[in-house]
Amino acid sequence: MPWFKRAVKAAVALAGLGALLAVGPSAAAPPTKQPNIVLILIDDGGYTDLGAYGSEIATPNIDALAASGTRFANFHASPMCAPSRAMLLTGVDSHTAGVANLPESTPPQHRDNPAYQGRLAPNVVTVASRLQASGYHTWMAGKWHLGSGPKDLPNARGFDRSLALEATGGDNWQQRPYFPIYRGDEWYEDGRKTKLPKDFYSSTLLVDRIIANIDAKPNDGRPFFAYLPFLAIHMPVQAPEALTAKYEARYRAGWDAQRRQRYQGAVRAGLIAAGTPMGPPPPNVGAWNKLSKEEQVLYAKRMAVNAAMLEAMDGEVGRLVAHLKAKGEYDNTLFVVLSDNGPEGGDPLVEPVFRFWLKSVGYSSGLEGLGGKASWTSIGPGWASAAAAPHALFKFYASEGGTRVPLVISGPGVKAGGTARGFSIITDVAPTLLDLAGAGPAPSSAAPMDGRSLRAVLEGTADSPYGSADPVGMEAAGDAALWKGDLKLVRAAGPLGDPTWRLYDLAADPGETLDLTAARPAEAAALLADYKAYASRVGVAEIPAGYAPDKEVAKNILNSLIDLYRPWIIAGLVAVVALLAFVAWRLVRAGDRPAQVAARMLLGIVGGLSLLIASRFWLAPQTAGPTFALTPEGAAGLGTLRADMAAFFALAGGLSLWTAVRRESRWLWPVLAILGLALAGRFLNLALTGGGPGVIAPMVVEAVLIAIVLLGMRVLPRARP
Repeated sequence: MPWFKRAVKAAVALAGLGALLAVGPSAAAPPTKQPNIVLILIDDGGYTDLGAYGSEIATPNIDALAASGTRFANFHASPMCAPSRAMLLTGVDSHTAGVANLPESTPPQHRDNPAYQGRLAPNVVTVASRLQASGYHTWMAGKWHLGSGPKDLPNARGFDRSLALEATGGDNWQQRPYFPIYRGDEWYEDGRKTKLPKDFYSSTLLVDRIIANIDAKPNDGRPFFAYLPFLAIHMPVQAPEALTAKYEARYRAGWDAQRRQRYQGAVRAGLIAAGTPMGPPPPNVGAWNKLSKEEQVLYAKRMAVNAAMLEAMDGEVGRLVAHLKAKGEYDNTLFVVLSDNGPEGGDPLVEPVFRFWLKSVGYSSGLEGLGGKASWTSIGPGWASAAAAPHALFKFYASEGGTRVPLVISGPGVKAGGTARGFSIITDVAPTLLDLAGAGPAPSSAAPMDGRSLRAVLEGTADSPYGSADPVGMEAAGDAALWKGDLKLVRAAGPLGDPTWRLYDLAADPGETLDLTAARPAEAAALLADYKAYASRVGVAEIPAGYAPDKEVAKNILNSLIDLYRPWIIAGLVAVVALLAFVAWRLVRAGDRPAQVAARMLLGIVGGLSLLIASRFWLAPQTAGPTFALTPEGAAGLGTLRADMAAFFALAGGLSLWTAVRRESRWLWPVLAILGLALAGRFLNLALTGGGPGVIAPMVVEAVLIAIVLLGMRVLPRARP
């Protein structure tokens, strides 16, 4: 019956139209061919640094990609840059990839371990190599930091063309060392050391290079993969003056107010619900209103430069997008934008040795010209805490502030205007790109990927590639985490963290404010068992007692400075020895016995060092405290540290110096009492905690000081004749 057939066809057509309407305009359009891929990596970008994530910083180009694609609210990286980059490019855990720690902070005990080599292992394959084998042109321009040997640089790891910085960072205006452990020659072009132009700005230079590669690509119909790891916004924070001026007044209210504003921005952006608990501020962040007006202006400008640097980077992303549109390549280009870890909370500028080095190589860190050529600055823990809001802590910590970062994916096959709230991690990016590119299989010898494709999330048919029973582990320099559904077990082992395992429900408490280990012990035990299984599988090595990444970097800085200034150090030591010999000779001529000479000189040295330590506690308690394993919280705690520790060392040092000058042992009795009480307290701590280098080392120092004091009391007269 013809009428029946026509009715069936009409019904089918109506059903098809209904299905299209149900999908709606924001549904993912399936890619018609292999897409171009642009992988953009922000260095040290915080969770709320982008406008699409609630920031006040102008990032319109990345925000536009977020609006046309999918924004991830629960995406994680490693808390350290090199491990994150290894995971991003290979899809395997950082230990399997051979980059479980920064090369600059790896302890000597781990340097023979295959998981801690600081360069990609031979059996891991990069996404660039896989795409190259699938017909892609492959390029990169920016920070590499995955090894500098002939087999480690980008040209040996799947990139046809590359301009790569093999260091933790670099100056953005000039090719020069930005840190004492570098020489400034860590830039490589296609595997060979190279010189950068005399006049450049890093974000512009890197996009120029990618655009040049696009323009030089033959018209062969093959797609391209462009990896663009910017130096922004890693220290030194530097930006064009015109952009910095836009933000100079923006941050005058301070980091406490800024942290609240970022929290509110995250609520407005729909990333967190109103009323979500915000993570606590770090213990080393002082109150803004305790700073002088001059300090407030300087710190506000440091954050203004940081904002300008991110805006400048976003402008270069916009220039790349505009170029692709002009070339007719934009509609078939997949964009991925993410950060390698949370914001940088370290502040080397508080260290006198580092400031000395800066001046010696021609950097300035004052208000005038801040952000421009030959200037050096960073944002420090206060602003970093704001950039990580609503989460706790920042880079180098396994807390959400150090690991939860922005991720935006836009392009063919990606649902527009989506927000993925399910868990994902940086190892998921590589399998996602390979999936969307239709890449061929990996070599049989390659280490299998740990990550999972996000394709279903991008198409809007799933919220996460992981189920509620799937554990995902992560470890870097002793900081560790295990995510499973909404739960997270975390150990923040750094000087601002807590080495105790703690359990959090991230769905209700992304700021990690309420530890659930006591209330839910069975779940905490299950997640700890999952973590131990993960650690055994990937080869996590236990950190040595007393280890901290910043201490290891400090050792490397000291060694570098010793090498740099070796002739001056030798000359200085010779002068000091000559001066001490002269003083000893004069004392002997004055009638002192050799034992008295030795006692007075030792007491003079002890007194001088004690006064230096006292001044350090008085001027910078927030940095001096962790050196002595002391991390008091808040302004009151820092004030107590300043008063008590500075007074302790000032009194002991002053009396020691007075004794050395006056040659009267009676002034040593108070010093002996102070040191005796301190040593008794150490013994009590040893009995209560079980010991460790953090307890033993100060005991040894105090015992030596007591021995010097006893020597002075033994050989010097009680009162001057």
